[in-house]
Amino acid sequence: MKSKHSYTRADLARIATDAMTERGLKPEFSVAVQQQLALITGPASEADADIRDLTALLWCSIDNDDSRDLDQLTVCEELPGGAVKLLVAIADVDALVKKGSAIDEHARTNTTSVYTAARLFPMLPEQLSTDLTSLNPDQDRLALVSEMIVNADGGLAGSTVYRARVRNQAKLDYDALADWIEGQAELPAAAKAVRGMDAQLRTQDAVAQQLRSRRQAQGALEFKTFQPKAVFEGDRVVDIRQQVQNRARQLIEELMILTNECTARFLAARGAASLRRVVRSPERWLRIVEVAKSEGETLPTQPDSKALAIFLAKRRQADPLRFPDLSLVIVKLMGSGEYVVEIPGGEPVGHFGLAVRDYTHSTAPNRRFPDLITSRMLKAVLAVAPPPYTNAELGTLAEHCSTQEDAAQKVERQVRKSEAALLLEARIGQRFDAIVTGFSKGNTWVRIFTPPAEGKLISGVPGLRVGQQLQIKLVSTDVERGFIDFVLAD
Repeated sequence: MKSKHSYTRADLARIATDAMTERGLKPEFSVAVQQQLALITGPASEADADIRDLTALLWCSIDNDDSRDLDQLTVCEELPGGAVKLLVAIADVDALVKKGSAIDEHARTNTTSVYTAARLFPMLPEQLSTDLTSLNPDQDRLALVSEMIVNADGGLAGSTVYRARVRNQAKLDYDALADWIEGQAELPAAAKAVRGMDAQLRTQDAVAQQLRSRRQAQGALEFKTFQPKAVFEGDRVVDIRQQVQNRARQLIEELMILTNECTARFLAARGAASLRRVVRSPERWLRIVEVAKSEGETLPTQPDSKALAIFLAKRRQADPLRFPDLSLVIVKLMGSGEYVVEIPGGEPVGHFGLAVRDYTHSTAPNRRFPDLITSRMLKAVLAVAPPPYTNAELGTLAEHCSTQEDAAQKVERQVRKSEAALLLEARIGQRFDAIVTGFSKGNTWVRIFTPPAEGKLISGVPGLRVGQQLQIKLVSTDVERGFIDFVLAD
């Protein structure tokens, strides 16, 4: 056990590594992966008449400012009558990572990249995910392109998928782009350097907002979950910040949801099975009804995403302070997302939270194995070749991907708790404003606002209620276990 105040970034990385191993994830790449990697000397290049050359289009990437594994590019073209042609290019990772290879087997084991502030555990070696299979600026790359025509009212007029060669003209990040969209800053330099990129981005934003409004009208649920991220200076944690939702994040979110819908439909229309991402209609709906009742609202007795969306929107406006905690309660009652196999002609399960019927994960093959599976299914359909996976294989993979994604999320949560404990260990004895977030197994849980962190109130008193604001005092932290303990302030 480390003595107080001596933990570093390396210790948090070790905690993350141990947590991955405990949950059946592989934190390190094998010798076989390294040997295969040494044989890959450049990006994929194929001479195929069916691969379109779209390198001259005004493609851009929009991601986190520290993201180097770029999975998607977007571009659009305004059409007569107010319609817009949207193109979304997804990295063709399969062009370098072949099914059954050592690199593919590692990706299949973990099924996802694991993101912690102290260390990133990529699904694919960084030589690939941040370089040779990443859609990096000013580099020609192979991609799968979804072409979608969106009407002036936000409805989808048609879509298709094909292979293409693309070139990222501008690498942009969410926060700087959102500041420009919202009129708070100048156009980022990378966009300013490309003639016509400003108009591109305005159009993409407008279409995304149309798509968002349309989904909300259909009952898409809007949550605000608690997602703090540690900030480092060198090896030291110096702050924890909550990720802010903004227009640039919404832009990518909406365009990717549409792409995932169109991908699912494309495979189904061609008689191919697909790995779908679903959130089932909540079995614990009546508990959600009870939660709404405790907030003075009435929900129907049968699952109704539109009614739930209206309830959430009202609570967000009425009580923004407590909304993240209400969001978490509803998310838990809805049940987690999972992967299932959809066979053509079957009734789609759908995604209750997004209010969409056909939905697959296809837009992040550098980071998620289900997306790489979908890329392979698409390429087989386009080549009129046998599917790369049998339905039985897909069923096994669906269950495995669901399990491993849950494990990865638990690792990320565990490390976030350790990061918060590390930041706070020098502040024992200090007072904080807090809010009661829940009760479980006789424990009372609270959240402080600055820095955003959660912990246990070890001197709970009868009569406390969720949402109640308190002043509390920090009494102990345990970085190894991610424990943060408070008592009521005198």
